Amino acid sequence: MTKILLEVPKEVSQVTKKLKDAGFESYLVGGCVRDLLLHVEPTDWDITTNATPEEIQGLFEHTFYENDFGTVGVVNDEISETLKDAKARLAEFPVTHDDVSQETINLAKLVKRLESIAFVEVTPYRVDSEYSNNRHPDSISFSQTLAEDLMRRDFTINAIAYDCETSEIIDYHNGIQDLNSKIINTVGEPNKRFGEDALRIMRAIRFTAQLGFTINKEVQDSILSNHSLLKNISRERIRDEFVKILMTKDPLHGVYMAKDLHVLDYISPHLSRGIDVKQNGAHKYDVFEHLVRTMQHGADREWSLIIRLSGLLHDISKPETRRWSEEKGDYTFYGHEVVGARVTREILTDLKFSSNIVERVTTLVRWHMFFSDPDQISLSAVRRIVRNVGEENVWDLIRLRICDRIGMGRPKEKSYRLRKYVAMMEEAMRSPVSVKDLKINGDQIMNHFKLKPGRKIGLVLNALMGTTLDNPEHNNFEYLLGKAEEYLTLEEEELIKFADKGRVAITEAEQQELSDIKKKHKVQ
Repeated sequence: MTKILLEVPKEVSQVTKKLKDAGFESYLVGGCVRDLLLHVEPTDWDITTNATPEEIQGLFEHTFYENDFGTVGVVNDEISETLKDAKARLAEFPVTHDDVSQETINLAKLVKRLESIAFVEVTPYRVDSEYSNNRHPDSISFSQTLAEDLMRRDFTINAIAYDCETSEIIDYHNGIQDLNSKIINTVGEPNKRFGEDALRIMRAIRFTAQLGFTINKEVQDSILSNHSLLKNISRERIRDEFVKILMTKDPLHGVYMAKDLHVLDYISPHLSRGIDVKQNGAHKYDVFEHLVRTMQHGADREWSLIIRLSGLLHDISKPETRRWSEEKGDYTFYGHEVVGARVTREILTDLKFSSNIVERVTTLVRWHMFFSDPDQISLSAVRRIVRNVGEENVWDLIRLRICDRIGMGRPKEKSYRLRKYVAMMEEAMRSPVSVKDLKINGDQIMNHFKLKPGRKIGLVLNALMGTTLDNPEHNNFEYLLGKAEEYLTLEEEELIKFADKGRVAITEAEQQELSDIKKKHKVQ
């Protein structure tokens, strides 16, 4: 047997060791072994063993067992607590239109790694019976041999086992050879594998996008013969694999593979309607290619599922709204964003996406044309856009527009027009400089000094604002309370001078903030 030293986290190897120390066989198996061999950090860890679920649970302090396949989740409590803290810290980072900071990227990577080792799945060797519903075996039975367990797996690259103690690779189905050749091959006869579980068709396509592999010709032919079996798969399972395709580094490859293998319509028949639908002169590509390239740029920038879905769907209704204009000598697509929003909602609802995703993506599709008329670039128009999409979606709208521009074949992400919108959105959403920024308010001043409401309180607040703008470190309650007492002893005429100085400082601070925003985005 081949020996290869693979880097396995101690939190995982401790689980395999504990099983072995108890007298059981124990191997890493599936995607984690595949990823380790490809020098990719696994996103989850699977162990297979000849121990029964009850025997597995008896060895570990904290486990859960809530399935019909014998899989026991072994929980690492210490890692789970660290993960909880890391997620809380990550949630505190503000969302803006700017590129994500390196600190945020590093923290997100830490969260991802901790998620992968917070619990490890341990499954007994098993043999599956017949699959009468093209998805799950009618029954399973536990086995005592690794060979039988590996025989039931989908693809050769996922049927490799690894012994953490001896560094031995167990590869009965030439999975390493297929890894080196970058080929997706089934374990055994492909028609049988896809007949057992039709979702494997989607998985094969996903692995081409995820790994940059190609599908073996015999396997492709089998998919072309068996793709209709996908109609027996639940929409939730189709959605899950679709999402995994979109979240790879190369979803464009996956979507085109789905098209070529006649699988796209089982995701949604709306997706293929844009094929060969020519656009107007502003676009280099037909509707389908434009949508896929727009989505791909979201992946290139490592942006969210929301952006990638919106990119793939933002012009989904151009085919039915396309009209030839004799006046323009070109095609028009009036109202495609309105119709597209309805179709997007239909697609995402059919795929059982959460209501949050449905609403956010539908909103972005509905308003993605906000930039179309340069004459509308006014602060009031931008404020209307903010109201329409919601502050929580504004920067996703900008990201979608950036992807849309690249998807059109434009060489640059941001035009002057878009930079102008970004600057104005920052202006529209920023909190104005005002006495509300003070760490003290009028009620606190009146309560402390036993005063009644009056003009003098407003003058004091403006005077205090001037003080803190010149010296931000003075914006604390104790200092401001003492300064308020000093201002309250002044004659009104003298206090007005300090208040006026504060108002001027507020105006200057406002102008400086707006100037900085424009300078940042290189607009006038």
